[in-house]
Amino acid sequence: MSSNTAPNEPRAGRPPTPQWSIVRRLTVLYMATTAVLLVAAAAYLYWTQVQNLEREDNDFLVNKIQDCRRLLRERPGQTRQLINEVQIESVTSPIKYYIRILDEHGRILMETPGMRARLPAAGFPTAAPATEVPGRGTLHRTSSGQSCLMMAAIGREQLDSATGVVFQVALDVSEEEELIAGYRWKLLAVVLSGTLFSCIAGLFVSRKGLAPLQKITQLTERITASQLHERILGTGWPAELASLARSFDRMLDRLEDSFNRLSQFSADLAHELRTPINNLCGEASVALSQSRTPEEYRRTLESSLEEYARLTRLIENLLFLARADSPTASAVRETFDARHAIKAVREYYEVLAEDRGIKLELEGEGYVTADPVLFRQVVSNLLSNAMNHTTRGGKVLIRIDAGGVSGLTVVVADTGCGIASEHLP
Repeated sequence: MSSNTAPNEPRAGRPPTPQWSIVRRLTVLYMATTAVLLVAAAAYLYWTQVQNLEREDNDFLVNKIQDCRRLLRERPGQTRQLINEVQIESVTSPIKYYIRILDEHGRILMETPGMRARLPAAGFPTAAPATEVPGRGTLHRTSSGQSCLMMAAIGREQLDSATGVVFQVALDVSEEEELIAGYRWKLLAVVLSGTLFSCIAGLFVSRKGLAPLQKITQLTERITASQLHERILGTGWPAELASLARSFDRMLDRLEDSFNRLSQFSADLAHELRTPINNLCGEASVALSQSRTPEEYRRTLESSLEEYARLTRLIENLLFLARADSPTASAVRETFDARHAIKAVREYYEVLAEDRGIKLELEGEGYVTADPVLFRQVVSNLLSNAMNHTTRGGKVLIRIDAGGVSGLTVVVADTGCGIASEHLP
């Protein structure tokens, strides 16, 4: 690997997709569930009401036809009661209905006053046979805007000179339609108000239910490096959060133990480094305090070399411990994607490069067999050196060359000041 220089602009990452809070999600789900239930209940009630009214209206018309048949059958020569039913009761009744009786040729024998203008005989549905009870009527809207349910049936009974008759009956259902329309608007108002109330209630319930989680969040925010002794305690929380609190406390126990070990390690490291450095400083001071013979200078240098070797071994051990959990760990060679490993190191320096106005570029790809940790450390060292010697506006290029005779080659080149010629060897 060599060091010289080149560029890369940091990728413009896609902005993270905003995520809904749990409170908002629960509120929306609660509101949607309530709305579905209210709509389903309202639809069922509306359908039931309409079906009941339609059944009652059809039964009313069938009963009027049956009444007329009965009067003709029981009193074939007496039409007074039939006239009373057709021409008087249909007018004076609080329920608006119409009755018309025709002969087999379609001539009107008897009808409710005013029926001809509103409901012509030709507008009625086909008459049901005399052997059947009529089923459902047909809805018809008159020219005056009235809605009428109409029904017709054939009768074998005789009236005057007619040997067969046709009954046509109609019921004014305009008020029922207005009632159904008002009922529909009321149901809609109930659904909308219920959905709005469920939204407010869902928001309140969600916030109330997630209050313990918010409390845990506040407790965790108070924990810092100087307050690792703080604990959440796994008691007093809901069952779903108690295990989380206990797990977090166990994590804090491990962190506190690791932090204490790190503090002790730092203290030991300072002590270990201070001794050889003090020795070096002392020997150098003594050697320079007065003139010495060459032999004395030689002994001083030899003693310094020992301290340097001690420092070197200490630093090597520290580097080894930093990259391995086990004190007996050794370099593990494996084949891995060099571009992926270098890309991870480059990402670490991208923020620093952006601040300094330096572009980082990565070219080529290939696989290498080495210790992944040491490989990344070497690349990191070269990148750090290139960054330190590249001015603003320059660039650093990392090139992977897998076609060389000696195998894969990684080159770190920069546009900085370079290395003095006397230092290149």
